[in-house]
Amino acid sequence: MAKRWQILPHDSFQVEQLEARAKVPPVVAQLLLGRGISDPVAIRAFLDAKLTGLHEPELLPGIPSAVDRIFAALESERRIVIYGDYDADGMTATSVLYRCLQILGADVGYYVPNRLEDGYGLNEAALQTLHERGASLVISVDCGITSIGPATKARELGLELIVTDHHPLADSLPTADTIVHPQLPGTDYPFHGLCGAGVALKLAWALCQRSSQSKKVTDRLRNFLLTAVGIAAIGTVADVVPLLDENRVLVRHGLKCLRQFPVPGLAALMRVTKLDTKPSLSSEDIGFTIAPRLNAAGRLGQAQLAVELLTTDSDERATALAEYIHELNSSRDSLERSIYLAASKQIKEHFEPEKDAALVLSGRGWHAGVIGIVASRFAEKYNRPVVVIALDSIGAKPGTGSGRSACGLNLQRAFQNCTDFLVSHGGHAAAAGLRIEESQVDAFRAAFVEYAATEIKAGDREPLIEIDAESPLSQLTLQTVQQIEQLAPFGQGNPRPILCASDIELAEPPKRMGGGERHLSVSLRQYQTTLRAVAFGRGDWVDELNQLTGTIDIAYRPVINEFRGRRTVELHLVDWRPSRTTATVGVD
Repeated sequence: MAKRWQILPHDSFQVEQLEARAKVPPVVAQLLLGRGISDPVAIRAFLDAKLTGLHEPELLPGIPSAVDRIFAALESERRIVIYGDYDADGMTATSVLYRCLQILGADVGYYVPNRLEDGYGLNEAALQTLHERGASLVISVDCGITSIGPATKARELGLELIVTDHHPLADSLPTADTIVHPQLPGTDYPFHGLCGAGVALKLAWALCQRSSQSKKVTDRLRNFLLTAVGIAAIGTVADVVPLLDENRVLVRHGLKCLRQFPVPGLAALMRVTKLDTKPSLSSEDIGFTIAPRLNAAGRLGQAQLAVELLTTDSDERATALAEYIHELNSSRDSLERSIYLAASKQIKEHFEPEKDAALVLSGRGWHAGVIGIVASRFAEKYNRPVVVIALDSIGAKPGTGSGRSACGLNLQRAFQNCTDFLVSHGGHAAAAGLRIEESQVDAFRAAFVEYAATEIKAGDREPLIEIDAESPLSQLTLQTVQQIEQLAPFGQGNPRPILCASDIELAEPPKRMGGGERHLSVSLRQYQTTLRAVAFGRGDWVDELNQLTGTIDIAYRPVINEFRGRRTVELHLVDWRPSRTTATVGVD
């Protein structure tokens, strides 16, 4: 689907002023202005991202009460269970709090629900089982804020319940003994963007301070917290929360902590994936290498193994788990590709993405653990909200659906509007899940597409690429790209800058690369400058590019590629189009 390119406007005078006032290079000044950051003090805080930028843990609503209750349980030697979640954020949150309580001498265990059998959030049957096995205090991480029924069940069982979460609040709160949440009603915590692991880290930090009877913790607890910052950074990137404010600080320092203070499991995983050979880690290394492997375990119903990877002290066990989870990711990749191909055929035969406001795809026997990834790929490809539904193989149970938004559609509201056709649903505005009887799929599809058509303006259906600046390839020196890297870590809310260039020649024929030949590699030339470019997941561009006879315009992200000690500039292609002879690249 053709995309519209739009270059963000900038004022050269403003750029020069900011360059002088903030003492930053011109390219950094222009990129900061494009992100709405123009105050020199705010710029310094953004670029430095000091660890002291983290807000004190006791400011987080519910932390003081949670610390009191946890220490009361510690002193009375009661059994504590961390109730986690099966995604990377929930796994990392579980491991942070579990390791903290272990160090503090608690009788502690953890429980992680099975994605395929238990579903998301606190589960009444699981709470019953934990109670029967001697649990006295249950602490949820990355879930629980909407678990009204299970919280009531916990109270009936006599289980003390502390809910720690970051997800959107419902109309009413669960009847937990304490709730830790950055957006708790009646409170004013200064940053609302923490993920579940970030909230768990704050609670662990407060527990370490209480144990040390000082804001300055003991050396042992300090080393643990530095390790925990690295683990929380994984959850922060994986959960796609904004990399601003505290999250930016956590990830900036967490990337260093992952190298300097790794738990055995993460050290083993970095060896298996060759990340240990890199001079430094980036947020993309988490997003594209570490987090997908943790999530693969959860998607395939083995989240407990990923938590064990993050908590084991045995190097031998860590290595075995890392290798197994690495293989699970390959299995997940194969399942994903199979469903993607089947769904692509379904789109081609039954739908018109150019005209339809949304897509609802379904298939019998599709693996419920990977449909969210497939939905995400189609939402990006077609710029449409997409729901992918895995129907039960024999039709005995409701199907499981996963949706990804596009064009600003709020999936939570969309599913609520279609609730008459659903068994259940939940999630965020951008990503949500549902359960549905097979007989209701067609009715749900019609209702969902109709709702999307009324909510999404026709003009918003055309994909838009916002370009930070136009830059010829000759300007992409190693020094310039290093200056751009000052804005890292990149991610949600602070994306890696996209630049564009026009009249680019193919210096050599493009070729496919990677597993399944899904990626593109090509050498690009503009005048006297030639650079290598790659496009991940766009191997299909090869045939189109080979048919061209003229030059192309490109939208790209500049990166630094490090190989065998040599650092070179490389381009990650975002989009391309045949060059326009009568106009320069700009606002369409």
